[in-house]
Amino acid sequence: MDYDYRIDVPRTTLRQQVGNARALVGRRVGALTDLLPSPSDYSGLRGTWSKDLIAGVTVGIVALPLALGFGVASGMGAAAGLVTAIVAGVVAAVFGGSRLQVSGPTGTMTVVLLPVIARYGPEHVPLLAILGGLIVVVMGVAGLGRVVDMIPHPVVEGFTMGIGVIIALQQIPLIVGTPRAESESTLISSWLTLQHTDWSRAWAPLVITAVVVVVHLVGRRLFPRLPIALIAVVVATLLAVLTGWQAARIGVLPSTLPAPVLPSFSLDAVRELAAPALAVATLAALESLLSARVADRMRPDVPRTLPDRELVGQGLANVASGIFGGLPATGAVARTAVNARTGAHTRLAAVSHAVVLVLVMLLLGPAVALIPMASLGGVLLMTAQRMVNLKVAREICSTTRADRNTLLVTFAATVVFDLITAVLVGVALAAIMSLRHMAAFSVVRRQHLPVPIIGGTVDLTPEQERYRDRIAIYGVDGALFYGDARRFVEEVTAVEDLDVVILRFHQTQVLDASGAEAIKEAARELRSRGMFVVAQGMNLSQLHTASAVRAVKLEHHVETVREALDRAVELIQRVEQGGPGPDQPSAG
Repeated sequence: MDYDYRIDVPRTTLRQQVGNARALVGRRVGALTDLLPSPSDYSGLRGTWSKDLIAGVTVGIVALPLALGFGVASGMGAAAGLVTAIVAGVVAAVFGGSRLQVSGPTGTMTVVLLPVIARYGPEHVPLLAILGGLIVVVMGVAGLGRVVDMIPHPVVEGFTMGIGVIIALQQIPLIVGTPRAESESTLISSWLTLQHTDWSRAWAPLVITAVVVVVHLVGRRLFPRLPIALIAVVVATLLAVLTGWQAARIGVLPSTLPAPVLPSFSLDAVRELAAPALAVATLAALESLLSARVADRMRPDVPRTLPDRELVGQGLANVASGIFGGLPATGAVARTAVNARTGAHTRLAAVSHAVVLVLVMLLLGPAVALIPMASLGGVLLMTAQRMVNLKVAREICSTTRADRNTLLVTFAATVVFDLITAVLVGVALAAIMSLRHMAAFSVVRRQHLPVPIIGGTVDLTPEQERYRDRIAIYGVDGALFYGDARRFVEEVTAVEDLDVVILRFHQTQVLDASGAEAIKEAARELRSRGMFVVAQGMNLSQLHTASAVRAVKLEHHVETVREALDRAVELIQRVEQGGPGPDQPSAG
């Protein structure tokens, strides 16, 4: 049975609304303390510090060539990349909301930076990092971190799998010993790199990569508690040094960090960099939150990320990086994944990764210079392999066609295009599928007298019986929105030879402007054919929406079915007595 009418939530007075607003502001101000570091960030450290340090060392070694490479790729130089990894890595680890996140320069951010540097010059990049960082801090304080929770599960899994493939493709230049081909697409760049590879010299890095992979596979099975990634790098380095194979090494490192300096700026420069800074902030927020979410899924035993605090931490990391002359930074999926997989439990791992980079730069430069780049490519290959979770992909593909399509499209967009495009495409597709799903379950159905309601039925009185065949009733259940507005119009206007059409909205949960416009169109069509339209059961918000576009006149809206029937009979009798018809202005 149906409810007869809509029960509205009690309206609050102005004084209550002011009180509620004050309470909300008070809670929000109190919540700001949650954005600050606390001793609980390091709970359990006494029992996990050794694992954290081992993970930090491993991530530091993996991050070193990436930091240098992204610095060079951005046009700012290797030193800028190293500074970013160190400074942003420490600040984000201390102030961020994730225990496992490792931040630094990333390939995605490099793609954003290249056109900015080409237009404004490298001297503006530190200021760009500061401006973008401040925007991200504001986003965190405003509580926008939860937005990432609205990203559907298939989008996250498709993104994660796609990033895994991208990470694997990015290692091709390292494992074949060939310079990376120039292309904004990692897929195209990898293909061009293979085409230009000298296979007579590629055997050495390929063997080194194979050794790393074998050590990983054997070590994971026989010694799961050991830092297999670090052991694999050491074994591969010893092999390369003892055999004298010709394979690219990390090479000479910068030996000093620059002093912190606030970059010079002007209002004109800030205005010019506003749009790029917003793009940098959006990318930094989105990539960092998704990276942290990936880490949460990889390590369910570690406390989940606090998204608002993560934004604040990433924003401060970008500000600090800019002050030290570095690049904009984000949470790095590859380094975060290595950190999670090598046993990290607290922020000490991410902090120690930055400390390792400092120590390596100052003390161990000659030794680290001997590490083959191919060994690092092997480590990241194994990390990428763990990110492509085929079991989860099969589970999602076996649920609904919409989820399967969303997963596959997001995955393909990540590999072919970039992270931002992939997430936008995935979310858009998921939204479209959801709207189709909602439209499919939104019902416009013809109802017949007597109408069942809670506690009984409603019917015409004996005196009104002769009007039974002149009244039609339609119930609109679920949503009336742009996704099914056309279907509503076609269904309702299909009636013929009637005097009144009653539209029941008592079970309509969603009514938007398109839905209201559909009501207006249907009512206009029915009136032109000599029929009145009576609306029943709208709540105040829906009635406001419908009346705003003049779809429903207030005098033609009633609360209950009984009132709707009485109103319908009254309109018919008025016409019988010579009153205005529905197509005349005075009748509405």
